[in-house]
Amino acid sequence: MAEQTHQPTSPAIAGALWRQWLNGWFLGLLAVAFVAALPILTIVGVALHPAPDIWRHLWETVLWTYVSNTLMLALGVGVGTFTVGTLTAWLVTYYRFPGRKTFEWALLVPLAVPAYVIAYTYTDLLDYAGTVQGTLRQMFGWTSARDYWFPEIRSVGGAIAMFTLVLYPYVYLLARSAFIHQSSGVLEVSRTLGRGPWRTFWSVALPMARPAIVVGLSLALLETLNDFGTVDFFAVRTLTLGIFNAWYGMYSIEAAAQLSLTLLLFVMVVLTLERQARRGRRFEESRAKYKPVVGFTLPPFQAGLAFVCCLLPVLFGFVVPASILLRYALVYYKASLNEDFFSAALHSLTLSATAAAIAVAIGLFMAYALRLQRSRVLRGLAWIASLGYGMPGAILAVGAVIPAGWLDNQIDAYMRQAFGISTGLILSGTIVAVILGYVVRFLVLSFGTIEAGLAKVTRNMDDAARALGHRPATVLRRVHFPMLRGSMLTAGLLVFVDCMKELPMTLLLRPFNYETLSTFVYQFAKDELLEECALGALTIVAAGIGPVVLLTRAIRHSRPGQGTA
Repeated sequence: MAEQTHQPTSPAIAGALWRQWLNGWFLGLLAVAFVAALPILTIVGVALHPAPDIWRHLWETVLWTYVSNTLMLALGVGVGTFTVGTLTAWLVTYYRFPGRKTFEWALLVPLAVPAYVIAYTYTDLLDYAGTVQGTLRQMFGWTSARDYWFPEIRSVGGAIAMFTLVLYPYVYLLARSAFIHQSSGVLEVSRTLGRGPWRTFWSVALPMARPAIVVGLSLALLETLNDFGTVDFFAVRTLTLGIFNAWYGMYSIEAAAQLSLTLLLFVMVVLTLERQARRGRRFEESRAKYKPVVGFTLPPFQAGLAFVCCLLPVLFGFVVPASILLRYALVYYKASLNEDFFSAALHSLTLSATAAAIAVAIGLFMAYALRLQRSRVLRGLAWIASLGYGMPGAILAVGAVIPAGWLDNQIDAYMRQAFGISTGLILSGTIVAVILGYVVRFLVLSFGTIEAGLAKVTRNMDDAARALGHRPATVLRRVHFPMLRGSMLTAGLLVFVDCMKELPMTLLLRPFNYETLSTFVYQFAKDELLEECALGALTIVAAGIGPVVLLTRAIRHSRPGQGTA
């Protein structure tokens, strides 16, 4: 009897499960995850089946130079960003001194300056033919470089300094947010036990903020591994530079793929260490017992030291390079305002706006799919779709060119056979490839921002709309969409600005003689013509101010009871 009642219901249950999974939301998320993972899978596949003798040639010649320089660069940037970001975050959170409120937001401003832009400006300032050394030779009567010693800006140390100046805000932002959320009651207990301010910082505040600081460090290291413009300009042979050399110098996609796989291992190590460092170390404050941080007023001498410590990163990370670019842009505006500049600006605006719109649409789709069906499978697909942000642009570019070329060949062969016409290149070497690369790399920005905004909308509104007979797509369009406009605009702005700054992926995927602002600046700067591209570089910096304003507003209202940054 039990079997008779079970058999008829089995197909119904199977059909319900089938409909639950094979719907538009699941299939759409599966397609996004596949496209995002395809470049990485391609890199692994090509690297594991290399052409003969390529790996041995790399091993015997340049591989270890690339690896050692990449390691030194990552280690130096890690130490530098941790020191500057954590120290300044601690000072502006727990102490009161002149200019503290200004430094709260000003310390984020260097984030608007791409690393390759600050490298160009400081090379122009500090190189042998630059203003600083020229002034020193004139003052002391030196006639050549043999007469004095001056630190070499085009070196690993110079690259570490450049990255530290523009990437420390990642650590500062997250460390300050963590410090703000700490209750002053915990710190007061430490002080009553006889610990001074610095011992309290090292033994109490810093360990509690460690998960957030580790995330900031991982972001800074990922940006360092992604960079091409700085290491190329400074002639620091890293894995990213090796990928470009293999592609453009050796004309070997296999060698580029193998170096990309090596760089991918670096990225995976960074991500793994970040997860391990945060595992089981979450510190939460009870809102009922939360006591806001009450800053200590510093005596005059210590207040002066705190002021200088906070001033130097802002001065060298933003004020100096922005001033140099502004001076060149004003003096050489006739040479800068030409057809090439306007063409590059139009290309950047078009590509970035298109990629931002697509990324926002896909991010909205992903966030709403997870809201409708909360399952580990969908969450796993969303995680796969978000992997692009952790991958350097050079890796994604190499991984995207190979399948794009294969698909172009297949389409062209079919059209020739069926209709007798040639379609040529549709994906590879076109702006379609550039936009697709942008979307894959920065999709996590739009998805994360929209998902956070969607989480603030109570599910009772969904239930009420569904009870009135509306389908999920209708609920999204008529209920959630108007409430998510702010989150969508923020997501679009973040993606837009990152696309404006992206250099390595644009260089590898762009059509022939197709310039954006980033490649326009790169082409002139590598020929030592900073004056000609100062306006373009300043435009990129100005575009980066938008996210800094958003971050400033978020961190200002990130105390418990005031919202979350």
